[in-house]
Amino acid sequence: MTLPASALPLETPQAFLGVTKSATGKLWRDRLDARGQARALTIVQRYQLPEMLARVLAGRDVEIDAVEDFLDPTIRKLMPDPYTVTQMEAAARRIADAADRGEKVAIFGDYDVDGATSAALLAWHLRHCGLDPLIHIPDRLFEGYGPNTEAVRMLAGKGATLLVSVDCGTTSLEALAEARKLGMSVVVIDHHQCGEQLPEVDALVNPNRPDDLSGLGYLAAVGLVLVTLVAVNRELRQRGFWSAEMPEPDLLGMLHHVALGTVADVAPLTGLNRAFVAKGLIAMRRRDHVGHTALMDVSRLNGPPEAWHLGFMLGPRINAGGRIGRADLGVRLLLEGDVSEAARIAAELDRLNSERRLIEQAAEAQAEAEALASLGIEDKGAVIVTASEGWHPGVVGLVAARLKEKFARPAFAIALEPGGIGTGSGRSISGVDLGKAVRQAVRDGLLMKGGGHAMAAGVTLRKERLAEFRAWIESALAADVANSRHENELLIDGAVSARAVTPEFVKTLNRAGPFGAGNPEPVIALPSHQLVFADEVGQAHLRLRFKSGDGAIVNAMAFRSVGQKLGHALVQNRGQQLHVAGSLAVDRWQGAERVQMRVADVAVPDEGPAMIR
Repeated sequence: MTLPASALPLETPQAFLGVTKSATGKLWRDRLDARGQARALTIVQRYQLPEMLARVLAGRDVEIDAVEDFLDPTIRKLMPDPYTVTQMEAAARRIADAADRGEKVAIFGDYDVDGATSAALLAWHLRHCGLDPLIHIPDRLFEGYGPNTEAVRMLAGKGATLLVSVDCGTTSLEALAEARKLGMSVVVIDHHQCGEQLPEVDALVNPNRPDDLSGLGYLAAVGLVLVTLVAVNRELRQRGFWSAEMPEPDLLGMLHHVALGTVADVAPLTGLNRAFVAKGLIAMRRRDHVGHTALMDVSRLNGPPEAWHLGFMLGPRINAGGRIGRADLGVRLLLEGDVSEAARIAAELDRLNSERRLIEQAAEAQAEAEALASLGIEDKGAVIVTASEGWHPGVVGLVAARLKEKFARPAFAIALEPGGIGTGSGRSISGVDLGKAVRQAVRDGLLMKGGGHAMAAGVTLRKERLAEFRAWIESALAADVANSRHENELLIDGAVSARAVTPEFVKTLNRAGPFGAGNPEPVIALPSHQLVFADEVGQAHLRLRFKSGDGAIVNAMAFRSVGQKLGHALVQNRGQQLHVAGSLAVDRWQGAERVQMRVADVAVPDEGPAMIR
């Protein structure tokens, strides 16, 4: 497995536990270089923190003087002046005008979790101001993404004088021009990449517009809505709007929405986002919000919610409404005040999520077979582009994500409709900007529509251009994909023995959370532990137990590993010693706490003692 030291090129990083090629083909490497290790030591000495927590902090580039603020991120310290965002002042004044005048406001949201939470947060605030806003979430199949002319006319027909588009609208030039033509004011609160032309509206609040210098482009739309409402509250306060009968609403009391939308949209958990999610999780643990509590109950969430629960358990159920059911179910749940009605809506979302899983699995199996055939035995090809008639457009993004995970390269899944038009989604790997490539493909005439950001993109094309697009995207991204896949490393935060893996140890690591995009979960290694149990469970998962030399046991799961390289390695090495790498979580069952490792990779140890570096 490991080359002799003399055979290694000088620039090759030192392999953690000597693993140069794991079961999944990765080089294991210490997340900390010499400078990082020195920083970790300084953190231990200055703050009297446990060594492993200090290593985790140093591995996330936390400066020594910033440790206390990182461990307790506060919104008060991190919240900027909202007016640093371009056109925020105009947006706040126009929304405040609507509250002052008692106008009919229409909210147009996206059909994903970020869109649902953004619309719910804004609607809650407007209701608090005494308004009764209209809410429109477009149908994914029949309306597509963003404001459309028909919906705009419908909202104008219902008397709306202000249209607020949340988590969409930046590229909806025609529909928003129609809104202005019909006499509506328009405010857009969005975070998506801008096209070459901006819509003509009263205010476009988007920190990713070219003339914005706020540095808040990493916020999810729901976080940006909260910042906007801070500005609206301030504007209404200056006007004397708030009173004993109409008290100023507590925006920090609605951080449940901001946490859920931020995590589900895979926004980086850095800066203000970290504070939003950390405090939002605390709010969710109070179980004082009817909709969120119903969602947690139907998700069978045991114990206090953590960030990964929002991304993998709660978010997908909200999303299921927009993918294959009624697009507005998520917003309705988040605004519902009646416990029994909230439970009914949550149960419907849970049912739709189960149905979505079945639809997704069928499409995924077909797409995987197509991908294997196109890559061939030699595993050649930089980008996977799969397409089929009969796929549900609501699950193609999920299928693309699975293909990206399995084949470690950018992937597209495209649903071909009877009229010869294909709509699909792409997901990318680190270092490969998919949104940029897709926008270029639109300019080159290969795609009818397309856009997105570095890690995800949406496309619309004619069936007869599919082969041409496949060849073009392969050529366009080949170099970037080759560079990214060359750096096939697993960064390890540290190594311990099974005896040290306790609920207290996990709680110590979690002080550096919440974890997610931009703040990766710590990866811990168990050196030379015996795999004493491995059995298939659920849908392609493996339940595992590892034993250290002193007899201590760690329970583990290798999710979606059956039939994959990781699953093969585990099954073939039952009873053998393995180096194991993964993340740790506290599993709560019937009131008891125990630690479970989520296995990311394993390697067969070299002969000789394993060194913990």
